[in-house]
Amino acid sequence: MSLSPEEWGIIALSLKVSTVAVVATLPLAFALAWLLARGRFPGKILVDAMVHLPLVLPPVVTGWLLLLAFGNNGPAGHWFAEWLGVSFMFRWTGAALAAAVMALPLMVRAMRLSIEAVDRRLEGAARTLGATPWRAFATITLPLAMPGIIAGAVLGFARSLGEFGATISFVSNIPGETRTLPLAIYSALQTPGGEAMVTRLALIAVALSLAALVLSEALARRAGNGGVAHVL
Repeated sequence: MSLSPEEWGIIALSLKVSTVAVVATLPLAFALAWLLARGRFPGKILVDAMVHLPLVLPPVVTGWLLLLAFGNNGPAGHWFAEWLGVSFMFRWTGAALAAAVMALPLMVRAMRLSIEAVDRRLEGAARTLGATPWRAFATITLPLAMPGIIAGAVLGFARSLGEFGATISFVSNIPGETRTLPLAIYSALQTPGGEAMVTRLALIAVALSLAALVLSEALARRAGNGGVAHVL
């Protein structure tokens, strides 16, 4: 079960891609979760459907759409390259973007359930005692919703680790740059004598994903007061 330097590099790249994907997506995921949990506005059902669309779209289609939008000639890709100096094509940053898009729905769902579980009467009581809306949010809502926020982040991390279809469609399968755990397992399956590498990487992927899922569900149970809310 000893890992080669190449396999350690694959694991390190996967962890980097997943971490960047979750950290970059966390503010957006929380904002969307808050909007869907507390907002009342026309078109809310459409926004909800758009947020969860990556869950039901074929990942290859998601990757193709990312290619159209964030490719070198795409409107978003051109803007990022021109103004921020960030390129996504055939780079690990593109793999992180694909992972973030695929993880977003699961993160929003976990956070939304946690926000909805917060008793709004506690916020009202804080307001009657003179707390400003921001202070009530920071001292009441956010701490109570924190287990769900963390659970969403952990679940998004697990989903990012397992991302395959959108990544390979968007940024290809480049060793040392975009070849994360799932892509490396796929490549090893196509290589004669690669069964041992497949076994090692698959066991690591299973262990990391299982640990993340157990942790996210445990946090969701805590947020749901003993199991009312689940992220799965």
